[in-house]
Amino acid sequence: MDKPVNFRKGVYILPNLLTTASLFSGFLGLVWAVDGDFERSALAILVSALLDGLDGKVARLTKTASEFGVQLDSLADLAAFGVTPAFMLYLWQLKHYGTLGLMACFLFVACGALRLARFNVQSATSSKKFFTGLPIPAAGCTIATLVFFSGYVPPAYADTLLPKASLVLAYLLSFLMVSRVRYASFKEYGMIKAHPFGAMVSALLVFVLVASQPKLLGFILIMGYIISGIAYTYLILPRRHPKLLREAR
Repeated sequence: MDKPVNFRKGVYILPNLLTTASLFSGFLGLVWAVDGDFERSALAILVSALLDGLDGKVARLTKTASEFGVQLDSLADLAAFGVTPAFMLYLWQLKHYGTLGLMACFLFVACGALRLARFNVQSATSSKKFFTGLPIPAAGCTIATLVFFSGYVPPAYADTLLPKASLVLAYLLSFLMVSRVRYASFKEYGMIKAHPFGAMVSALLVFVLVASQPKLLGFILIMGYIISGIAYTYLILPRRHPKLLREAR
């Protein structure tokens, strides 16, 4: 008589396989950055972000979340959204700055590691509605979308503007990852449940807009997310809870 298949073990493996696929995509991005194919490297980072979002959703839906999966996810995130974007940015724009560019990229990786460590320690007690500090996947995707957005920069300004903007962005993203700025996590769906039709229409409009001009609107959309956290923390929160402004500093 054949032994019954342990379905739960198979489901337990699935989210970790997605995490490993995210890590593999990040590794491919690293290889393509070395080859000088920066657009494919940026695309690999975005694919990693998609897989990173799926593994958590699958783990929650199948109730197979585990401490092992959390730690594996953090290690994969550091490689895919820390090391790969920083290495790609250095080879693409910042190597001409020498030590300054090198340290900007290292700072990005180091702050990403600190961000992940803080998140793992505080995840049990922190709010589910907001992240404290810019999530490292968002930081990595910002650099990835910048590669595609660079095609819209006029050639006359590309050689001078892009390296400077990339250097400033690397330091800004590093600071935001370890800051107390609060970013929406989109993990709670109270607004969606309250207004399902409006949420569906809004999501459809965003999808259509980004799909129409992904290289242009992808970067603009993620920069909007970055600015929204700063505006919420320093403009909206102080009006609602003056004491929270001191915590955000």
